[in-house]
Amino acid sequence: MTIMIGGFLACGTSETLIDALVESGAKNLTIIGNDTSFVDKGIGKLIVNNQVKKVIASHIGTNPETGRLMSEGKLDVELSPQGTLIERVRAGGFGLGGILTETGVGTLVEKGKEKIIVNGVEYLLELPIRADIALVKGSVVDAFGNTRYKGTTKNFNPMIAMASDLVIVEAETLVEAGSLNKDMIMTPGVLVDYIVMEEK
Repeated sequence: MTIMIGGFLACGTSETLIDALVESGAKNLTIIGNDTSFVDKGIGKLIVNNQVKKVIASHIGTNPETGRLMSEGKLDVELSPQGTLIERVRAGGFGLGGILTETGVGTLVEKGKEKIIVNGVEYLLELPIRADIALVKGSVVDAFGNTRYKGTTKNFNPMIAMASDLVIVEAETLVEAGSLNKDMIMTPGVLVDYIVMEEK
């Protein structure tokens, strides 16, 4: 099972949903997120609990357990530059065939990837990413699932909601259906399958 998790270094991350996933004991997960957080926060809790077989992220340096498991061959880590990673997620969400980027050309990142020359410039073709489930953190969510993000919840959450087959939103605040100004809605309720209240 592939799960995308929003946030940046556990800020704007759906901790209540991650705790439920830890408690479930689900194993062999592929986790997609900006980073693997810390050992006691966010995605890091899943790493420490040995529930993850593969991570696709842009940064693992703040979680020494990720590095240890990777070095021991117990965790597959695919590093993708942050901008490239979120563009791959966007491509998955919008049904694009991938993205072209100069980032990584001439480095280890290009290994095994198709190269395309456009107007004399060499690019890597980075393939789109989708997930089975997105664990999204929303600041204000109405009963229809319409979601508004503020502050740190803007980190990756709006995009992963577009690129997953099932979307679970953890709400900081839940309001009546239709009470959000339409101009404040960043993820429409039609994309949201479940709403869970944040446990404080």
